[in-house]
Amino acid sequence: MLIAAILIGAASLFYTGKLVKRLAEEEYKKIQLWAEATKRLSDVTEMNSDINFLSTVISNNTTIPVIWADHDFRVISYRNLDSVKALKPGYLEAQVELMKESNEPIEIRIGDDLVQYILYKDSELLIRLRYYPYFQLAVIALFLLVSYLAFSSSRKAEQNQVWVGMAKETAHQLGTPLSSLVAWLEILKMKGTNPDYIDEIRKDLERLQTITDRFSKIGSAPSLSRENVMHVMQHSVNYIRTRTSEKVIFNVAGPSHEILVPMNVPLFEWVIENILKNALDAMSGSGQIDVQITDQQQFAYIDIADSGKGIPKAAHKTIFKPGYTTKNRGWGLGLSLSKRIIEEYHGGQIFVKHSDNAKGTTFRIVLNK
Repeated sequence: MLIAAILIGAASLFYTGKLVKRLAEEEYKKIQLWAEATKRLSDVTEMNSDINFLSTVISNNTTIPVIWADHDFRVISYRNLDSVKALKPGYLEAQVELMKESNEPIEIRIGDDLVQYILYKDSELLIRLRYYPYFQLAVIALFLLVSYLAFSSSRKAEQNQVWVGMAKETAHQLGTPLSSLVAWLEILKMKGTNPDYIDEIRKDLERLQTITDRFSKIGSAPSLSRENVMHVMQHSVNYIRTRTSEKVIFNVAGPSHEILVPMNVPLFEWVIENILKNALDAMSGSGQIDVQITDQQQFAYIDIADSGKGIPKAAHKTIFKPGYTTKNRGWGLGLSLSKRIIEEYHGGQIFVKHSDNAKGTTFRIVLNK
């Protein structure tokens, strides 16, 4: 479509340019004829000329603005100019200067001593024809823009349907075995199974129920409640810390006062866990993760920095696209889902603030308070 638009625009400019040139030449010839007729009517030596014919030539010019001026370019008469504006002081003088710049004045010699000039400018038709191809290009560009937006919107809607369908199906598939496992847990309790085992199984079941709940919320507007960011972040980091090697150091820093932000806790914790797990993969299980929370009046900033291998600058935006992954396993959906959760459900932003091969990566989350 872009190539076709360029070809149409180029052809239109070329063809219209030729038309404009021909029309300009025709107008110049008309003005020369008009000037000659004016000269003959003004010349007393041309009394034998056909006056009716000369008058017809002059009166037939109904489109080209013309000024008849003396040797000092003072206006003698004019034609096809706005008669109302012509009464205003300075209008005709301004038109004289404009016409002198637009086209070479045509000199008229009457007798041996008298010199006068015919000045003119392009007709309204010629002016419109000059600008027509640019108007046409603008229409083509607008058509391309609307087509692109429509295609982009359609593609995004299709992707959203895939997201929602996959998420709902995943939640549905997890729901059935979870219900069964809860029942089996009760049977194990009745049979006197070691309470420690029961407790660990219960924790894993709760975790699976949380995951199922997260997937079920994709595709529908989740309910938001005002939560303390520090508390939610600390809870998420603690969950990952207990399941991570002791070689990884976690630091969480922020203001002592509460920072209340509207959020859906299960979905927001999902985002934090995705970022932390990616950081752990980037550090190969050994390093440091620093979480810095900043209160900025209307916004809360959450910076999550790791000491991993970093992300190439060219991939800073690509990593948020579905399917992008550098791992041998996984679907490449974690950061894509995270972006959707933060931007569409929480009205915030998530992006790579900084990344360096030697110093690791910093993700920033901006939440509207």
